[in-house]
Amino acid sequence: MKVAQEFSRYAPYYNNYNVIQNKVAKKLVSDMRVKPKKILDLGCGRGAIYNEISWELESFLGVDFAKGMLEQHPQAKNITCKYGDFNKEAFFEDLKDENFDYIISASALQWSDDLDFVFKSLASFEVPLSLAIFTCKTFDTLYKTAKLKPLLRCSDSIIENAKVYFDASYELVSYTLEFESKKELFRYIKRSGVSGNRGVLDYKQTKALMQEYPHKSLEFEVLFMHSIPKMFFF
Repeated sequence: MKVAQEFSRYAPYYNNYNVIQNKVAKKLVSDMRVKPKKILDLGCGRGAIYNEISWELESFLGVDFAKGMLEQHPQAKNITCKYGDFNKEAFFEDLKDENFDYIISASALQWSDDLDFVFKSLASFEVPLSLAIFTCKTFDTLYKTAKLKPLLRCSDSIIENAKVYFDASYELVSYTLEFESKKELFRYIKRSGVSGNRGVLDYKQTKALMQEYPHKSLEFEVLFMHSIPKMFFF
């Protein structure tokens, strides 16, 4: 998977460029209504979620499809880091043997190939969860300037899909990140991982976009979701 390879490639630089992802992880954890003891972190990366947890845990299972990220995740006796791709059915089958009572995912599920499949699979574990998913409004001006369709799903479609499987609360949050120059802005896009590093422009097109882009800032939109699977009420 190209996205996973690119995340691994830029893993050593990631902590210098994941300003927004850290803010997202901090908010996601601080908004949780409970303090679970056995957590599954889906798309754990370098440990943004784990680093925000202030209470004592019995176990923390971090899963990611980028091995380079897993190598830099915090290590401890109660932490297990595991390679896995949430786009594959076998991934969720393997998780059925694990022990967790809460699922968290920050800044990862926007890259799911089939979000309905992922939501359905997560609901099957019958545990509460907290998710943060970047939406189509992320890099909105950039895509409009380049006359490209957004890579990510819009919030309405994510919520509509989630409602099939969860009773949840939703919150849309916008962020803006300022840069000293457009060069720094485009370097961020490449190394932060928030774009999935899915190159859709060649060098000439990218250079033209750098000249035409009207700001030295980027916008982001994140959907925060805290839910209980519907089968809890059956």
